[in-house]
Amino acid sequence: MIAASLQVLARALAKREVSSVELTHLYLDRIARHNPQLNAFISVDEGCSLAQARAADERLAKGEGGPLTGIPIAHKDIFCAQGWLTTCGSRMLNNFVSPYDAAVITRFKAAGAVLLGKTNMDEFAMGSSNETSFYGPVKNPWKADCVPGGSSGGSAAAVAAVLAPAATGTDTGGSIRQPAALCNLTGMKPTYGVVSRYGMIAFASSLDQAGPLARSAADCALLLNAMAGFDERDSTSVERPGEDYCREIDAAAGDRPLAGLKIGLPVEFFGEGCRPEVMHLVEAAIAEYRKLGAETISVSLPSMQLSVAAYYVIAPAEASSNLARFDGVRYGYRAPEYQDLNDMYSKSRAQGFGAEVKRRILIGTYVLSHGYYDAYYLQAQRIRRLIANDFAKAFGQCDVIIGPTSPSTAFKLGEKAADPVQMYLSDIYTIAVNLAGLPAISLPCGFAGGLPAGLQLIGNYFAETQLLNVAHRYQQVSDWHVQRPAGFD
Repeated sequence: MIAASLQVLARALAKREVSSVELTHLYLDRIARHNPQLNAFISVDEGCSLAQARAADERLAKGEGGPLTGIPIAHKDIFCAQGWLTTCGSRMLNNFVSPYDAAVITRFKAAGAVLLGKTNMDEFAMGSSNETSFYGPVKNPWKADCVPGGSSGGSAAAVAAVLAPAATGTDTGGSIRQPAALCNLTGMKPTYGVVSRYGMIAFASSLDQAGPLARSAADCALLLNAMAGFDERDSTSVERPGEDYCREIDAAAGDRPLAGLKIGLPVEFFGEGCRPEVMHLVEAAIAEYRKLGAETISVSLPSMQLSVAAYYVIAPAEASSNLARFDGVRYGYRAPEYQDLNDMYSKSRAQGFGAEVKRRILIGTYVLSHGYYDAYYLQAQRIRRLIANDFAKAFGQCDVIIGPTSPSTAFKLGEKAADPVQMYLSDIYTIAVNLAGLPAISLPCGFAGGLPAGLQLIGNYFAETQLLNVAHRYQQVSDWHVQRPAGFD
């Protein structure tokens, strides 16, 4: 039961074969048993979760339940949840209990889902390995001495080890897709603006986007149905008609369900940089897509080679502004000893932020300062436009772009901690998508050395429904996504 899809769980709840209280207890027991070795959860409130489960059971008994009613969902600790500790993985917010719900939390509550717990993450979502958290690193369930990917590593580890049936994450430069790839999950970053950022603690406002992490594309579609929608409280939220992201998945299909689909293979994705064993798995997945009726063509994204450099100017610049609010005055950590107001500011921020966060604040302040703005920040924004133009040109030739999610499988804990540049290059295939604001999904495509690898599908703006269907069709002819790590029965 615990490893079942969201659809199976929903049917079992609707038929009263299991109650939400029983289901929630099952996952809470698993968290108590396995979280000490994984460090996937920061906070769990059994009383609150079970109260929500009882309310869900009452809705189900009245026949008022929906597809997610009664299903426990874990949430990345970047989303404010009323009455819950909301830390963003930082000492700075170690004592912050949110007085309100983020839009994503509100929408899941409206759907009747149970808040199972808040998951560990890189501090303020800044990292590619989930090693920068104030609460310690998250371990990869597939191999305990390896990283789960970041920054949504806690959410990924929780779902991979079946401590939760699904979870939310956020993606600023690959922070949903990379953990999904390294933990054998399906994870989606929607088009920028599809999911409200209200109540989601900001890292880089023009790049951040919330999305789902689950075992399959079908599960992600159900979650996105709950998450997506216009929110007048978020100035970046896109006002457009509602959409059923399960629509194409649920449609009948023949032996060649992707006939007529054109898949673009960027030459930049298939050159040097990706480990041969990962590339072999990606090419095998592409061969399956050809069997499903898709046509593959070569495309080019020439500006993609500049994406990492542009990202690590733009994202820190926005972070330096967003994180200025954490000053020790109104909420969060305050230094215990200080001489005056300026001393309180400097000591609170020096003690409250970790090394990676301070590094990015300093970089961001530098590139925005007088004399460097034109040379760095403005130039990075120009590159961002070139990247978006490259994608627009490519999508004039194809429907979906395919490539690796990450250049390697999960690396060892501490392996790249002393070399930030090497750590940043882990997101080389994902960052350009955020700079352009496009949707993308990572799905399992096999194992190399016992560790999972991910396949990335990139779509045109607002093509989430198509992307989910393309991912789903592959998962119908493969079983990588149902594989589970040993030791978590």
